[in-house]
Amino acid sequence: MNPKVSVIIPAYNTEAYIAKAIESALEQTLNDIEVIIVDDGSSDQTVEVAKSFSDQRLKVIVNQQNLGAAAARNRALRAAQGEWVAVLDSDDWYAPERLEKLVFLAEKTNADMIADDLYLIHDGATSPWSTLIEESGERIDEILQVDIVYFVETDVYGQPGLHLGLSKPLFKREFLVKHGIKYDEEIRMGQDFWLDMKCLIKGARFFIEPKPYYFYRSRPGSLVYQNPLPRLNQYCKTTTSFMQQEVVKKNPALMKALYNNLETYKKYLTYFQVVTPIKQKKWVTVLAEIWKNPYFFSDFIPQFRNIISRRIQYYIMGNKSVFDISYNLERKRKSPN
Repeated sequence: MNPKVSVIIPAYNTEAYIAKAIESALEQTLNDIEVIIVDDGSSDQTVEVAKSFSDQRLKVIVNQQNLGAAAARNRALRAAQGEWVAVLDSDDWYAPERLEKLVFLAEKTNADMIADDLYLIHDGATSPWSTLIEESGERIDEILQVDIVYFVETDVYGQPGLHLGLSKPLFKREFLVKHGIKYDEEIRMGQDFWLDMKCLIKGARFFIEPKPYYFYRSRPGSLVYQNPLPRLNQYCKTTTSFMQQEVVKKNPALMKALYNNLETYKKYLTYFQVVTPIKQKKWVTVLAEIWKNPYFFSDFIPQFRNIISRRIQYYIMGNKSVFDISYNLERKRKSPN
């Protein structure tokens, strides 16, 4: 018989973290699972760590070259046999009861997707500093069905909100197969958000459980800490592509929400097109970008105030989490590696 849940773990150079991820999956109170690891061409000991586990529920697949997280996830999806598919990033981990709790709620609500709140935890910390819902400003006291407009409206780049694109839903595998849904391999970051969008556009019933069972690690080595320009360009391109779909055009509220997101991406893109060469001390490029973007200063002044405020909190007031908060909840679409 097929397992109840397939846990898929894409991995790339996470030898220091992946054992904890694997252990958290294998130690679930729901035993009827399989765990599929796809190593995406790691150059460290990630594969060796994964293969050191002897549990028969564990399967390790190795890509000979790095193809990207989306391709690794798709390979895991093709191998999955479970009724449900649960994604686990190789530097994160589950609470022991996560899968049992979410499968029970999914079956109770007839869900196609179900997610929980996320514990937010710094790399090396022993306890979380907050949760995704706590930081969102939203109040959710009981399980909530999420429609596609609400999903987009509460996940605006650089703005407070739920940012459910960061969540890690369980997906009914039959739903994914029926609609031919998979990760877009051209998108290097933020694949979760766009996979969720594909499901919601196809009518998926998506529920959020306000209790946290997923530990979401923030670590400096993640791609999120790198130049934001490529991912902002990708967000603009992908959002525009979604807005061209007929099913989206027939939903005015969704079109409005996506348009608002697109304009926000463009605003931040303009900002970082100037700020990035400033950090690189490429002054000719800075002047050229300011000339092309005359509204830069109107956007820069509030950003400058935020930058100064964060540095005061970090260096003077001792708030060591202030920069991680910014990355996690305002500008972050974390790479699953």
